[in-house]
Amino acid sequence: MEKVGVLVVSYGARAAAMIDAFKRSANYDVRLYVADKQANPFNMEKAEKHVVIPDLNVEEICSFAKKHEAEIDFGIVGPEKPIIQGVRDKIEAETRIPMICPTREYAIEASKVAQRRLFEKFAPEVNPRFKIFDPKDYANTEEVRKELFEWLDELNNQVAVKPDVPAAGKGVGVWGDHFTTREQLFEHFMANFRHGAVIVEEKIEGEESSFQAFCDGKHLVPLPETRDYKRAFDGDKGPNTGGMGAYKDKGEKLPFMTHQDREKEIEIVNRIFRKWTGSTGNTALRGIPFYVAFIHTGKQPKILENNSRPGDPEIQAILPVLKEDFVDVCYRILDGNLTRIETEQQAAVVTYKVPPNYGGYMKAFPDRVSKAEIGTPVDLTEAYRLAEKYGTRLRVYPAAMEKRNGETYALKSRTVCTVGVGETIEEARRISIEGIRAIKGGALWYRTDIASKEHVAKSIRHMQVLRGSP
Repeated sequence: MEKVGVLVVSYGARAAAMIDAFKRSANYDVRLYVADKQANPFNMEKAEKHVVIPDLNVEEICSFAKKHEAEIDFGIVGPEKPIIQGVRDKIEAETRIPMICPTREYAIEASKVAQRRLFEKFAPEVNPRFKIFDPKDYANTEEVRKELFEWLDELNNQVAVKPDVPAAGKGVGVWGDHFTTREQLFEHFMANFRHGAVIVEEKIEGEESSFQAFCDGKHLVPLPETRDYKRAFDGDKGPNTGGMGAYKDKGEKLPFMTHQDREKEIEIVNRIFRKWTGSTGNTALRGIPFYVAFIHTGKQPKILENNSRPGDPEIQAILPVLKEDFVDVCYRILDGNLTRIETEQQAAVVTYKVPPNYGGYMKAFPDRVSKAEIGTPVDLTEAYRLAEKYGTRLRVYPAAMEKRNGETYALKSRTVCTVGVGETIEEARRISIEGIRAIKGGALWYRTDIASKEHVAKSIRHMQVLRGSP
């Protein structure tokens, strides 16, 4: 069996899912070299060599790659920060290792302003109405306040406030969800404006889908649609999070989508891709340069944002049902001949378990938290036992966890996810929830309504109303 060395730049369960997909290879003896944000127990067990780089510093990642260059055939990157900071540019300039992720220039996740301007140029119909507020354009706070309030008058306050740069200020805020008065909105706006440009755009009503596509620079190959759950609590309440779970249906689209919705998404993203790169393509876009948050309005779909890497938790719903060897998929990306990707005709549901302070849970529901369990080790034993029983139908992917003195502990972000796979969304959900309940310790909690029959039905009804159908 051919030996293959793979560099994996890792943060969270997304990379654990990649590592799992590599280690399931039937055609290759895969040796993994993992540059990790923390001492993830899953990754440590699977890796040939594992290094912890807490800030995912590009220089240190490159040093690790250089040290093992003779053993590494290619690399792949999960988290956005090193992509935005040019990890591919650095490694490819200083080693012979080809990387699967966009170059720094094409990581448009780095700027929401750049995204809106790109879409305005190539697919203006996907943009909501928006206005860019740049600090260099205003002499004082009152000047920007006046112009902002005039824009709010025009949109009847129904807006989303977005910082240009990821993780700057207070992040995205939405009228009716994060603020209900103009003073609250202005406070949120200024917390972002102090760090740089802010976009204030029309709030769009609809149902969201996550579109992901692998790209070899010449071809864009769409993956099945997924639905992410951003809000912290059941019923889509509470603050936005990194994503509390996700689901996919058996086929390519989601239950609330039509075939025309799916085809329209593909047409839009391909149009942006072709106009952006030209007819000959551009290998700088290798990886998943289009992980697009679409919102379906019943008329024209809009784009909320585009990311330059795989989704988390969305990719965890896809990789376990790949029909093809993931190593072969990566080689086809590198060779420029990726023309299709086959997945099993199965549904998948991802559920995250997270620490007590995550998403403001302990503050919102103090009586639900076991104070005695806070900070205790997390026990995955029973979940792994269930995974053995279910075989390919249950995956357990540690995320923000670290190994300490033989025990595993939750960190501050999403701790661990389970992926259930089944013939229906309901079956996949049941398996995922069974796995998540088997995880003990750490006072962890989870959303109980991820991919529930009620939530899916509500999405279908909402789209029927928006389409004006009975």
